[in-house]
Amino acid sequence: AVVSTQSTGSDNKLESLAPLSSLTHLLTLKADNNRLTSASLPAMPYLQRASFQNNKITDTEGITHPLLEVLNLNNNQITKASFDGEALRKLSILEMRGNQLTSTAGLGLPKLQRLYLGENQITELVDLDKCVALKILHLRGNGETTNPIEKLDGFSKNMIALQYLNLRGSKVASLKTEIKKLNCLPMLRGLILKDSPVAKEEEYRIEIIMNLRNLERLDKDIFTDEERQEAQELYRQREEEGKLSESNPEGAMFLD
Repeated sequence: AVVSTQSTGSDNKLESLAPLSSLTHLLTLKADNNRLTSASLPAMPYLQRASFQNNKITDTEGITHPLLEVLNLNNNQITKASFDGEALRKLSILEMRGNQLTSTAGLGLPKLQRLYLGENQITELVDLDKCVALKILHLRGNGETTNPIEKLDGFSKNMIALQYLNLRGSKVASLKTEIKKLNCLPMLRGLILKDSPVAKEEEYRIEIIMNLRNLERLDKDIFTDEERQEAQELYRQREEEGKLSESNPEGAMFLD
C-alpha cells in the first residue's frame, strides 16, 4: 500500500497526520510539501519508507515504526533529534539536510548506514560512537554558524564501517591536531574537506595521506602513486629530524 499526501504539482496544505493513523498496513508514506509541524504517528508495523521533507516539523518525537528503513526529514525546522534506537531497529538511511540541528546528539542509531546532515548548524559531534554500521556521513555546509565545526572529537574506533566523510565547508583548520583524530576510522576511504581552512594549508594532500594511510580519495580526487611516494619521503625526513608525533603510529606504514 502506498499513500501520497502530495498531489502532483500542488501543495495539499496538510497540517496533521492524524487522518492516516488508522492505515496500519502502509508500506510507504509520502507527505512532502505540506504544513506539518510533527511527524508523529502511532507505530505502524509494516511501514518501510517515509518522507516528510519540506514541512515545518520541529522535532522527531513519535517516529517509532519497527520496520522503517528510509526516513526523509529534509528541509524542516528540527533543532534536536531524539530517535529511539530500539524502536527503529531497521532504519538504515536518514536524511535531515536543511534543518536547524546544532548537534548530532540523539542520532546514535546502531543500524544506520547513511546519514545526511548537510546545511544544518551543527557545532558538536556526539553520539556517533553508537553508529557502528554507518558507512556514509554527510556534514557538508555546517560552517556558516556562530560556532562551526572546528574540531573532530566525535569520531570513535567503534565506527568500524565508516567509508565516506563529507566535511566540505567546515572550519577545520589544523592538519597537525585534527586530521589525526580520524585515524580511528579503519575503513575510511573518501574524505571531503574542500572549502575548509585546512584545505588551504601547504602540502595539504601530502599531509592528509601521511596521516590517513587507508584513504583513497581526497575531495573526490584519487591519490596518485607520486603523492604516496612524496608522503613516504616526507615521513622519513621528519623521522630523521625527530619531528614525528608518537601519537601517530600509523605513519610506520612508510617504513615498509
